[in-house]
Amino acid sequence: MTRIVFTFLFMLAGVVAHAQDLLTKSSGEELQVKVLEITPTEVRYKRTDNPDGPLITVRRADVFMIRYANGTKELLGGASALPSTPPAGSSSTTAPKTGTVPGDEESMYEDVQLNGPRLGFTLLSGGIATKADREYGVNPFLTQFGWQFETRIFRLQNGTSGLLELVPLIGGLEQGKFLPSLNALIGIRGPKGFEFGLGPNVSPAGASIALAVGTSFRSQGINFPVNFAVVPGNGGARFSLLFGFNSRHR
Repeated sequence: MTRIVFTFLFMLAGVVAHAQDLLTKSSGEELQVKVLEITPTEVRYKRTDNPDGPLITVRRADVFMIRYANGTKELLGGASALPSTPPAGSSSTTAPKTGTVPGDEESMYEDVQLNGPRLGFTLLSGGIATKADREYGVNPFLTQFGWQFETRIFRLQNGTSGLLELVPLIGGLEQGKFLPSLNALIGIRGPKGFEFGLGPNVSPAGASIALAVGTSFRSQGINFPVNFAVVPGNGGARFSLLFGFNSRHR
């Protein structure tokens, strides 16, 4: 009997853990919460990662949208709740359109642009370091300065996001050199900020593939990404550590 009771409690806890709402602020910040009350001027909720914590109140004007655990969403700019699936018995939307192909359906998530500066350093190894010294007179340790153009293509309810990043960089300025490079990455970011990406890299050393991993920290609406990237080729590799900050581009 005791085992049955504990099993039931664990199952109940699992159901409660998944019953969470997604609150999107006007600034673009997204929070996993349990919405408790919406008034004409305020939204009150508790964080799902701290259900016994304090009741949090924000201005309704600062909240862009709420997506509830049952799949409905509510735009707080005056729009009413919009179900993501048609109501039972609705004759106008019970059957898919003839000839519908992926992409014809309404998008669930808007694109989000995050732009900001990036800086760091690159370490050359093996044949790449030898070539850089011979052809460009460059030491194997280079500084990097550039800009990050990030587009968030989608975001799932569990917080996982699909990303497209374009990062142009200029290296070697501390040595009086101008060594441009361009990285185009397709990646995934987890709900806790961990991310990885893969894509082409073009530089004076030639074209190759860049593999990057990292994470992002958020404070007061500003993101602080930190990424480590590896670009193999020509008997060696380039190892780069980049960091910076960005914010939502309006």
